[in-house]
Amino acid sequence: MDQKVCLITGASKGLGFALAKEFADQGYRVFGTTRSSEKVDDSLALSKNITFIEVDLLAAESITAGVAQVLSEVGHVDTLINNAGYGLFGAVEEASDEEVKDNFAVNLYGLLNVTKAILPSMRQRKSGHIMNIASIGGYVGSFPGVGVYCSTKFAVAGVTEGLKADLEGTGIDVTVVYPGYFRTNFLSKESMKVAKQQIGDYAAAHEVVQAHRIGINKNQPGDPKKFAKVMCQATEMKPRPFHLFLGSDSLEYAKDKIQLVQSELDKYRSLSLSTDFE
Repeated sequence: MDQKVCLITGASKGLGFALAKEFADQGYRVFGTTRSSEKVDDSLALSKNITFIEVDLLAAESITAGVAQVLSEVGHVDTLINNAGYGLFGAVEEASDEEVKDNFAVNLYGLLNVTKAILPSMRQRKSGHIMNIASIGGYVGSFPGVGVYCSTKFAVAGVTEGLKADLEGTGIDVTVVYPGYFRTNFLSKESMKVAKQQIGDYAAAHEVVQAHRIGINKNQPGDPKKFAKVMCQATEMKPRPFHLFLGSDSLEYAKDKIQLVQSELDKYRSLSLSTDFE
């Protein structure tokens, strides 16, 4: 019972893989969700500190059962990392209702259902840490070709801010993480989903998609191992960070967004102040 426990969604590959390995190496008992245990890398599957559980993030009952399995085995979770998600590429107009709903179902609703399943046990113990992985695209959405994906991550950020307010005084901390580009399989042909509809007028969006597939993939500046190490450090900090931007690119994008918003606040200040009752 003295061993700290970490639950990570989407732990069989990408950042989740790096997180599972790092937390296990630091002595945590790690539980990782995966859609199929057959896809788990042997280096993780054989670790005595890591247990993989098959969970379908599109099914609330599967999430409930998975969390119940963890709690029945170890009794508590100290750190929940909501990592699972995928990117949907293409112009906003090109994305079908089904493609949009599926992206939100995993990136937002899956996260919400896992969080709601784990919170009662955290509230009972009056301790815990929830780390929701958004994206720099959840803070800066002004990139062509990724509008829907960014909207799911803006939603993750918004939910996390609301969750922090809800949990004030409970002993449970919340962190929203904004990673930049990290060198994982996120942009690989197998993982990168593209809207089926293609509209010729959105050439800029299509160029962005191609750039991600060819130019950015395997050339991302971020190191997943260093990402995981910082995440482990962050959950051990007191106080824990609320907004955590990871990667030099993430930091620069965020600073540019803040400067842009500040300049527009100043520029349109008179309009902003003109709408109140006299």
